[in-house]
This record gives sequence, C-alpha cells and structure tokens, in this order.
Amino acid sequence: MFSIVIPTWNGLRFLPVCLNALRLQTFRDFETIVVDNGSTDGSREFLAREFPQARVIALETNRGFAAAVNAGIRAARGAVVVLLNNDTEADPRWLEEIARALDASPRAGMVACKLRLFDQRARIHSAGDFYRVDGIPGNRGVWEEDRGQYDDARGMASSLSPCFGGCGGAVAYRKAMLDEIGAFDEALGSYCEDVDLNWRARLAGYDCAYAPRALVYHKVSATGGGPLASFFVGRNFIWVLAKNYPSGLWQKYWPKIVRAQLRIAWNALGSFRGAAARARLRGQIAGVLGLPRWLKRRGQVLRRASAAEIEAHLTP
Repeated sequence: MFSIVIPTWNGLRFLPVCLNALRLQTFRDFETIVVDNGSTDGSREFLAREFPQARVIALETNRGFAAAVNAGIRAARGAVVVLLNNDTEADPRWLEEIARALDASPRAGMVACKLRLFDQRARIHSAGDFYRVDGIPGNRGVWEEDRGQYDDARGMASSLSPCFGGCGGAVAYRKAMLDEIGAFDEALGSYCEDVDLNWRARLAGYDCAYAPRALVYHKVSATGGGPLASFFVGRNFIWVLAKNYPSGLWQKYWPKIVRAQLRIAWNALGSFRGAAARARLRGQIAGVLGLPRWLKRRGQVLRRASAAEIEAHLTP
C-alpha cells in the first residue's frame, strides 16, 4: 500500500483539484493523509464534508513543512510514503508509474517524478533534482519545454545532469528507508529539507529511481516564495553542505564551493534594494553562524557510500 502525505496550510483553494486527481488514479492501493498546519480557511470542514475518506492530521499551529510531513509519515500505514504538494494535479497514471519504477529498481529508496508547470503544461518544473559539486542544488530541466530530453528512466541521459534525488513537490520514499535514515530534518524548517533527505539516502547507499511518466502538474510557488523563502534557501544551502557533504569531496571541491557562495552574495549585493536579495544575504550569514552546530551533526548521518560513489551522482 502507498501512503500519500499532503501538507497544507490555508490551502482550501488548491485541495479540490489535488484530491480529485487522486480519485482518478489507476493504481488504487493507497491511503490519503492530509496534514493541516493550523489552517483558518475552512480546510478541515471542507475535507470532512467532501473527502471523508482522507485521514486528516490536525496540527493546532503552523509548524512548517518538515514537521507537517513528518507527522504524516508517522501516521502512514503503507510500505511506500508518497509526498505531494497541495497545489498540484497528478496525472491518472502517476501512482502506477511510481509502482512500476519501484518494482524495476529494488535498490532504490526513492522515486523522483516529473513535475510540469500547471499553467504551461509542456514546460518542466523538475525532472528530478540535481546537486552540483559546488554545493548548489536545483531542478533538472526547470523551465525547459518538455521535448522528451528527460525521458531516460535511468536519469543519466547524455549531456544532462544526473538525477540526484526527488523534488519534495512529488516524490516517493520506501518507508523502510525512512525508518533507517530518518525523515525530514525539522531543524531546516522549510526549503532544502528534501535536498537533505536526498543526501542522507545517497550516503546510506540507496539509489534513486526516476519515473519520467509519473507526471504531476505544479503551481510553482503558489504556497511559498518571497523573502522568507530566500532567507531559508540562503541559510539551508550552507547547513545541508555542512551536515552531509563528504570530507573527501570537500577537499577536492572546496574552492568551487566557496566561489559559489561568494557569487550568490555578490549577486544579492547587486540587488540589495530588493527584499529577497537582502533576505538571501541574511540567510547566508545565519548559515555561516550556524556552521559549528551543523558540522557536529555530521556524525549523525549514516555513511555507507564512498565519496567516489557519491561523486558519480553529482553534476560537475
């Protein structure tokens, strides 16, 4: 069985499209868990009235994305936990394709889906996530027209970035893997918590399957974005690096890592009048100030994969 976990906060306007798409799934062995982060827009009443089959975990306050998802994971009964943003519409064969990818890849602990833009359905938001050797993560194929260039299920198409892990907007995890390596790191709050989980999965030796026909349409930044997001991204890029990046690769790539952070800071200074740019700089400062604490957390990460094995999945 699959357990679909949908975190939401004042997302009533998105829930009908998201949940109705689940009713159309060709794969039927799943439960739906909606984790409500203290909504005040009538979401809980709507769910009880229109989607009584969904299990609702009602949090009294907005505890952030990672905490909400973890509450759903703890309640999950399925062998596979599927994370889905509330501002999405899944293709009817989405779960079927995830199941096919898991069956074909027994070593995979996670499955990356293909997300396209909700309002421009021929354009990609994420064909799985990449992670560069300089410490910068991102979405493969973002904003590109989908011409089939990311349809290689191995995630290793020629001249394209390898698929390092899944985007948290739509991704599947084996529950056994989460039980071993841990769920989302709530200390990160929001943003990059999926990148951190991708790292811990890879370091523990798990593969990531890529399912190009597991399609989800995403209203990008409909439930996030702005200066707060810029702060978290600036901070969490550094914290995820400090916690996970292998020592052997750090010795090899530290000049690129430092240059990447300086480039981000320089670009933010050039746009300093903008609130998002100032927030990004504050985030970087918070990231640096938190380095001692996050470096100590390296010992908490299960490491079975060698630096060379990890490097094979990074983008130059």
